[in-house]
Order: sequence, then C-alpha cells, then structure tokens
Amino acid sequence: MTALPGMRPAPGPDQPPIPVRLVTFNTHHGVGDDHRHDLPRLAKLLHAVDADVICLQEVDRYYGDRSEDVDQALLLSRALDMQLAWGPAIDEPRVGGDGPAEPRQYGNALLSRLPILVSDVHRLPGGGEPRSALRTMLELDGGTLWVTATHLTTRSVPERAEQVAALAALHTERMEGGVLVGDFNASPDAPELEALRGRFTDAWELATERDDQAGWRFWRGDEGDTFPARSPRKRIDQVWVSSGVTVAAARVLDAEGASDHLPLVVDLEVRSGV
Repeated sequence: MTALPGMRPAPGPDQPPIPVRLVTFNTHHGVGDDHRHDLPRLAKLLHAVDADVICLQEVDRYYGDRSEDVDQALLLSRALDMQLAWGPAIDEPRVGGDGPAEPRQYGNALLSRLPILVSDVHRLPGGGEPRSALRTMLELDGGTLWVTATHLTTRSVPERAEQVAALAALHTERMEGGVLVGDFNASPDAPELEALRGRFTDAWELATERDDQAGWRFWRGDEGDTFPARSPRKRIDQVWVSSGVTVAAARVLDAEGASDHLPLVVDLEVRSGV
C-alpha cells in the first residue's frame, strides 16, 4: 500500500526497539533532607540524568511558603528545556494574600523531550489526601509510548487496591507500549498491586543490568530500595511495563540531598509500531 502524504510507513519486522530513558522521582516538593527548598539543586540533579522522560511526584504549583509559592512544574520544565504535562491531585482556590491568582495545586508532573500527544488527569478513588493519575501518550520515531504517573495513598491497603485497579483500567489492551510509574507506597509484591500483574511486569525485575545505593549494606544489595533517602530500605518507587516494552537497565541514584526519596532511572526499549 502506498503511504499517503504525511503518513509514516509501517515499521518492518526487523526494526530495532526504540530506546527511552525514564526517571521517576518523588521530589518532596523540592525540600531536601537539609529542610531547604532548593529547586536549582533539584534541576541540576535531573539534568545530569540525561533522561527523555521525567515523572515527578509531590510537585507544588503556588502551594505556599514551603516551596516559596512558585510554579515548580513550569520552572523545572524551563530549566531542563522539556515539554510539560501536569496532573494535579490537590486543586484549591487561593484564600486572601497578595500572591498570584492561580489556584494552589499539588500533584504529578511529567517532563519530556519527546512530543506529548495526549495528556489527561484521572482522579483516583479513596479518602483523605486526594490522589490522581497523569496519563500521557508520547511520540516516538516509529511508535508511541503511553506513560501513566501516579502517587498512591498511605491510608490503607484496600484503598490502594482500588487505586491500582483504576490505574490498570487506564491502559487498554491495545496500549502495548505502556508504563505505569510513580510512588506506590507499597512493595512490588504487595497484595494490593495484584491488578497490575499479568498485564504489567516490574521493570526492576526485568532489567538485565541493575544498580542501587545499598553501599556497605551488602546483604541488601541489588534490591532497588528508594526510601528513605538516607538509609533506603523500601522499594516503593516503581516502574511497571506492558508487553511492548523491555528493560535494558535500572538504577537507583543518589538524590544528593534533594529529596527524602531516591530517583529511579530505567532504560526502556519500546517495540517499534506499538
């Protein structure tokens, strides 16, 4: 079949997979373990990773004094020269004061070197602090990649299970090139993550190369723990991949004091044409 003008030819069966470096990082609204809000420090750390896609949790937009009442998502996207998709979980009108008229927001941000074709926000079930999922479709040279970023509740196992089921439902069967990422506030083998298994695989377990910050704790080496940053012992920051995505490497990086979590970097390989 002759391709119409503007159409990309279908990839051949032997076309190599498309590499994508992805980071997920709970930024603790830019406040490090020294209790200082330091957005330039965070931007410098993220720049050094040289990622194609950066998924951030606990990001503030005009939230108040704790983050100097700035738009962290916009400032980081400009500092890194990346496109921005924004997914608020908390969205409240400002009350009084002389600050900007924009609402107080807090949630998930996605920064991308790849063109963002689709971006939507989905509220997740549960009480207490509102939670949401930011779903995006990114354009690749020869395919697409769906990325859904989230931050699940700490309240209870049943509420997390409801949220995980809602997350899984956002990726239909035709979304073969898809990943779910974020702070799940549960270990990958936790019962409440059951809805992911079968359709998604834990990227850390798939990775052919792995490295973490276990340091001298050799008996916990190669675990991928990301929290707490000073002495990580929990693997709650995760990447889950669907059938059209494989994993070349996964690394937990030193946060250099920028957050109470450590960033997880995953080198993905996305099958062409998905």
